[in-house]
Amino acid sequence: MRRLVITQNITVDGAVEMLDDWFDPQLADEDLLAESHRQDADADALLVGRKTFEDFRAYWPSQSEDPTGVTAYLNQVAKYVVSSTMTDPGWENSTVLPGDPVEQVTTLKGQPGKDIVLTGSISLAHEVIVAGLVDEYRLFVYPTVQGVGRRLFPDGTSIPRLALTQPPKGFKSGITLVCYRPA
Repeated sequence: MRRLVITQNITVDGAVEMLDDWFDPQLADEDLLAESHRQDADADALLVGRKTFEDFRAYWPSQSEDPTGVTAYLNQVAKYVVSSTMTDPGWENSTVLPGDPVEQVTTLKGQPGKDIVLTGSISLAHEVIVAGLVDEYRLFVYPTVQGVGRRLFPDGTSIPRLALTQPPKGFKSGITLVCYRPA
């Protein structure tokens, strides 16, 4: 069975919704980029909601000189878009998953392959968290406090215990990676 991994950029105060300019997709932190590529090698699928997909599609394919390698990765990886309204994703290697998101993700996890990474897509993340489908949380904690914005865990969600999957790792940029799995 495949693992569902939520990878999120998050502020110290827990916001994943980017209302300020605390996140830079072209951040020049070589160690952070190397960690991102290491994680990419363990995954063969990207799972996103329609809004995040549209944001990615509008930005990444047009990056002709991308020293990060993110564009190349996103163009080749299998992308799954959970949407009840989209019919033609308009980006190579993309598949629309209509219908119940929990059923779709459960089916996707049951297929052979590597990790499925969900990033952004706050509403979709909330659905799979509540359904208990998440195998690991990879949180890139940015050294900023936004003060507002939606959080990764919806109100009322309780996960009694999380276990570290690796020691926290700090980067030159001040970002810290913390990885947990449900205990």
